[in-house]
Amino acid sequence: MALDELKSAIPDFAKDLKLNLGSVIGNSDLPQQQLWGTVLACAIASRSPKVLKELEPEAQANLKPEAYQAAKSAAAVMAMNNVFYRTRHLLSDPEYGTMRAGLRMNVIGNPGVEKVDFELWSLAVSAINGCGQCLDSHEQVLRKAGVDRETIQEAFKIAAVIQAVAVTLDAEAVLAE
Repeated sequence: MALDELKSAIPDFAKDLKLNLGSVIGNSDLPQQQLWGTVLACAIASRSPKVLKELEPEAQANLKPEAYQAAKSAAAVMAMNNVFYRTRHLLSDPEYGTMRAGLRMNVIGNPGVEKVDFELWSLAVSAINGCGQCLDSHEQVLRKAGVDRETIQEAFKIAAVIQAVAVTLDAEAVLAE
């Protein structure tokens, strides 16, 4: 199992990450599609070849093809949106907030899976990319759709742990060179 291989690669000084990785993926209450779509989108967003290589096969095995593509789409579109909206939010000139974005993001309206799942994956990627405006937007859509806070928190816990594992393993790889 790739998850076990990834856990075994985590150094002893990051034992908490190893335990948390097993917990947020292995003991998640999320339905399989929400769980593995979140894992895949976050693995992509982490930008870590090792993390993506280890988690992608299991995600693909647990997702229908349309969900697999949608999770990748969530990571892709949020890579763009998180930079755009975070920048617009951080600029002190409020006029940017009134300007038309002019960026295509059609996949958000028609992701090919349940809208709630796509929104959850988008929220998790936004957590990794640190876009407060996107986090608020996706959280509001999820709450209006009846998703509870525990489910939403589960998604950003997965994001937090995958990102921490990615940072740790990538740093260790550099230090081992």
